Amino acid sequence: MRVLFLTPYFPPEVGAPQSRLYELAVRLVRRGHDVTVLTGFPNYPSGVIPEPYRGKIRQDERLDGIRVIRTWIYATPNRGFLRRVLNHLSYMVSASLTGLGSGPADLVFVESPPLFDGIAGWFLSRLKRAPMVFNVADLWPQSAVELGAVHNRTLIRIAEGIEEFAYRKSARVAAVTRGIDRILKERGFHHTFFLPNGVDLSLFDPSRSGEACRERLGLGDRFVVLYAGTHGMAQGLEVLVEAGRILEARGVPATILLVGDGSERERLVELGRGVGTVRFLESQPKSEIPELVAACDAYAVTLRDLPLFHGAVPSKLYEALSAAKPVVLAARGEAPALLAEADAGLTVPPEDPAALADAIERVMADPAERKRLGENGRRFVAAHYDREKLADRFEELLAEVVPRGR
Repeated sequence: MRVLFLTPYFPPEVGAPQSRLYELAVRLVRRGHDVTVLTGFPNYPSGVIPEPYRGKIRQDERLDGIRVIRTWIYATPNRGFLRRVLNHLSYMVSASLTGLGSGPADLVFVESPPLFDGIAGWFLSRLKRAPMVFNVADLWPQSAVELGAVHNRTLIRIAEGIEEFAYRKSARVAAVTRGIDRILKERGFHHTFFLPNGVDLSLFDPSRSGEACRERLGLGDRFVVLYAGTHGMAQGLEVLVEAGRILEARGVPATILLVGDGSERERLVELGRGVGTVRFLESQPKSEIPELVAACDAYAVTLRDLPLFHGAVPSKLYEALSAAKPVVLAARGEAPALLAEADAGLTVPPEDPAALADAIERVMADPAERKRLGENGRRFVAAHYDREKLADRFEELLAEVVPRGR
């Protein structure tokens, strides 16, 4: 079938939606589907468009069999509410116009957030006479309101109206987590479809060696706790910095390595200044992440203590489990439930640096337990969250929403 993906986020950018959509698209191509991705020029999260893409309004390319159409976008760093809204609006308009010439489609699959993608998706789905699936990875504007990023009641009402419109105009609303699926049903949207995140088992393989990476970064024989991902408001990464401060005061030979970029990175770097156990590394290419994960001894995943995130499962959790790394998780809700089911790590209350430091010490003190937890995690994701199984789920979705004979 002919599938059109709408998303401003796609490789060479690094991030959860970029990886999820690329991995799904490439598997659909291998299964004989015709996949087109309509995206913007890469600029997330720095706001800087790489040199090969600058000065262009549109560019067509092929990426591992996927037809990728890049369209103009207002590039801006991932900070500042108004600029981000302008970035999202620019993609909505640009994608709507460029999509006119993207060819026929049997399904229009729209990534959210950004919420405005739903308007472009609805427009193109009507034009192409194809059903739209609205994929919800984050409940927006609810998340922005709970994080304190949006206060204006008029803007909130407008965003809620767009959200309602996108849900009602979709043949299915795909939910990335069970929590999102539950909330949508509670709000009266019963045409949902659970389409979780997952992991490439061959990429995050326990047999991969991280020794060269450890040597390159000068990590020596220290116990390394890795966080690799977005440094944003949702993650509450100051808890890791403060846990590092506590470990240093205790004389624990550990290094907390934070890799990535985002709206909170500068503040976090300043907060961690002078803390010897905490190191920051700028965002790395996607190809480098598996080696970084292999180089660590444990993986940290954190979320803010907000009700909204009780239904969240960060994608990095699947990667750590696949690599057979024990996870130290600071969160509530669905993510701790998944980790407990896998029996693959320790969970502490979110935003509690002392509890997080204690958990790191417990994992550090018992190599045999680390090995057991890691092996459990690998078996669990292989059974439930292999990306090949998720491609099977997507084909089930296609069969449900695309009329027979198309």
